[in-house]
Amino acid sequence: MGIVQHPFFILASRSPRRQQLLRQIGLRFDCIPSTVDERLDETVPPAEHVAILAERKARDVASRLESGIIVGADTIVVHEGEIIEKPTDAEDAARMLRRLSNQRHDVYTAFSLMDVPSWRVLTRHVRTEVHFRALMDDEIETYIASGSPMDKAGAYGIQDDFGAVFVKHIVGDYYNVVGLPLCDFYCAFRHFTNNRHEGCDGFEMA
Repeated sequence: MGIVQHPFFILASRSPRRQQLLRQIGLRFDCIPSTVDERLDETVPPAEHVAILAERKARDVASRLESGIIVGADTIVVHEGEIIEKPTDAEDAARMLRRLSNQRHDVYTAFSLMDVPSWRVLTRHVRTEVHFRALMDDEIETYIASGSPMDKAGAYGIQDDFGAVFVKHIVGDYYNVVGLPLCDFYCAFRHFTNNRHEGCDGFEMA
């Protein structure tokens, strides 16, 4: 039994990775990117930070619509307690990758489902532990030259042809690192659309 379809499902993002993941589980949707300020609030713990941003994105798009289910999402990389955002330029990307080289970091992704006009909301976050092998300078330079790191938190994509070989192993959900924890999202969406599914227990709507 596939995912429950909804005639007005909106992804509040232009992320090609999240679009691909939603299509992977057979979901049909439209894209309306949010316009919220994503600047970092250093006073908020990473898990709370990513959840707040995901909900803000969903609420921003929901405020423009008369009906539908909107999903906002956000992904951050955390190393030694510090949030590493998207690089500002090639030099910044190189600095990030050297920092993550031969280190363990955490990737947090949050998603927020919001219904209009009831304004029901369900927000969840998932953490995945990622371990990098030691990276060589020429590998970092080649990867940055491809342009791929520039729109990604932590300056890498685990799904990239070359970025994938930086990751020695992970503990947790692979898809969470890509940009959306598919298992958790699938179960949450089933519950949110009032269609319970065996094996998707433990989700309560806020």
